[in-house]
Amino acid sequence: MAKLNKKVTTTLKVLISAVLIYFIFTKIDVTEIKHILIKSNPLYLLLATFFFIISKFIGAIRLNIYFHQLKIMLTNKSNFELYLLGMFYNLFLPGGIGGDAYKGYILKKTFDIKTKKIVSVLVLDRLGGLLLLFIYACTLLAFLKIELLDGYRWMFIVAIPLSVIVFWLLNKKFFNFVLPIFWKSTALSALVQLAQLICIWFILLALNIEMNQISYLIIFLISSIVAVVPLTLGGIGSREVTFYYGAKLLGLDQSISVGISVLFFLITALVSLIGAWYHFKKVKLELAQKTSE
Repeated sequence: MAKLNKKVTTTLKVLISAVLIYFIFTKIDVTEIKHILIKSNPLYLLLATFFFIISKFIGAIRLNIYFHQLKIMLTNKSNFELYLLGMFYNLFLPGGIGGDAYKGYILKKTFDIKTKKIVSVLVLDRLGGLLLLFIYACTLLAFLKIELLDGYRWMFIVAIPLSVIVFWLLNKKFFNFVLPIFWKSTALSALVQLAQLICIWFILLALNIEMNQISYLIIFLISSIVAVVPLTLGGIGSREVTFYYGAKLLGLDQSISVGISVLFFLITALVSLIGAWYHFKKVKLELAQKTSE
């Protein structure tokens, strides 16, 4: 029954992604998107890819400090290999093996640790990333000079410390065992999302976009939040829809906006493919030298 439910869920995600992609490409000129991608500057795309990889490397370190709180003392190297494998599963194997689910399974199988605690740190890792996406989005929205936001900027400024306090209280009440690393994990989350923002900035430069850069960065941050909602396959479709309607709302070129999303997806897919190596060559979970805490 569980396997059947996974298959149904996966099928629904694939269908929703396909419908959203079809919908977007009936709204814009596909030929124009193609020309936008062809004319992109390869050097800037290379730099965008570099910062995307940096973001994933920092993200893996953040996840590993959560594992260390569970006394799972993985080396950063073996944890990064597991992280890449998880990225590959998330994007390329829609058969029910999610990246987080696999990481939880392999850690539970290898170490004597409660499933509840493994699930807790995997969820907290995601929530920490969402927190910083929200903070960066609020920061940029507070400084975005458009009439639509007049009178509301104070709300974005107030929301920043409020969101941090709420997340800290959530950690304290339900996940007290990870409270000692709260600020360290939050700082790493800030670096992860900063590296991804730099990645998008280089994509903007690759497309020769010098105007409205803040607006495009805001759309990216919101699309990243939307992509976390588990309705589509790896965020495919939901991100493009967000870029399309975000551009429409802010008066930007919708074809260029979707082109940015497509380039980001291609970079994500390219880096995720590295994880295929660890699908065939099993990840060896090496333990770090025991350190005093």
